Amino acid sequence: MASLPNIVILGDYERALRRFSHWEKLDQQANLTIHHEPLRDEALYEAVKDADAIALVRDRSPFNEAMIARLPKLKFFMFTGERNGTLEASALLSRNIPIACSPGGPSKETTAELTWALILGASKRLIEENKLISTGGWRDGLSVLPMLSGERLGVMGLGAIGSRVARVGAAFGMEVVTWSPRMTPERAAAENAKSVSLEELLKTSKIVTMHLVAGPGTKGLISADQLALMRPDAILVNTSRAALINMTDLQKALSAGRPGQAAIDVFDVEPLPETDPLRNTPNLLVTPHLGFIAEPIFAAFSKGITEALEAWLENKPAPHPFKP
Repeated sequence: MASLPNIVILGDYERALRRFSHWEKLDQQANLTIHHEPLRDEALYEAVKDADAIALVRDRSPFNEAMIARLPKLKFFMFTGERNGTLEASALLSRNIPIACSPGGPSKETTAELTWALILGASKRLIEENKLISTGGWRDGLSVLPMLSGERLGVMGLGAIGSRVARVGAAFGMEVVTWSPRMTPERAAAENAKSVSLEELLKTSKIVTMHLVAGPGTKGLISADQLALMRPDAILVNTSRAALINMTDLQKALSAGRPGQAAIDVFDVEPLPETDPLRNTPNLLVTPHLGFIAEPIFAAFSKGITEALEAWLENKPAPHPFKP
């Protein structure tokens, strides 16, 4: 009797995958292992060295060419969502290993929601005001807060997420300006925004929120020189990709008071190390990459994983093949 194939699922930090799909067939037809802890380097290799198939939640475990070369048994690879920034797909394709992905779910909507949670949380000092209450206090001198209405909202990137964020800002009575490497006045006007230079956006916006793809033209886009342009009462928000901002420069800029605050959901290393100073940097509101963490999204992830792996076991094409 032939042995069952080994399937390894990585990155289920939230222990959510089994909640949202039917796993009975995979449990019966394969040796299925689900890892909940972050894995890299040799720990990652030990987890997948005997895998016939690997399924990865987002890009939480990096697979480069060297790692893939150490996996001679591998026959199938998939990840959730439509993009994976830490996978060298060419190393799989050169071995004719099929790659699949999954629907991403309403990640654009939930990321826009989180963006506004961070903007409002920082601008209304919700953490500080809550601590004041919990320690027996009431309003203090810092409780007299400015308003967002009438202020300028600078949206960097006016795609599916940025445009949603812009519309909420307009509903709050904010003036919306925008910039991206390929922004045009016509594209901006279609979203009731004004196209401006990056320098103007940084100098004049109360809120600067980032919704760009991290690529050759945008990685490290915001560093010391750009941060120094910002208003001392400005709030910089990033729910996109950590690579857009030089985080060391941001820490120094916050200490210097320009910008006044930042609210960040994405980091160079995730999970953020316990000793990372970003966990306790003054004037910095941080969340643990919650932009896409929502029940409908994990339902799409879970269903996408089970459907793709079941198709592979039955020698059928993947429902959502990866398109390089």
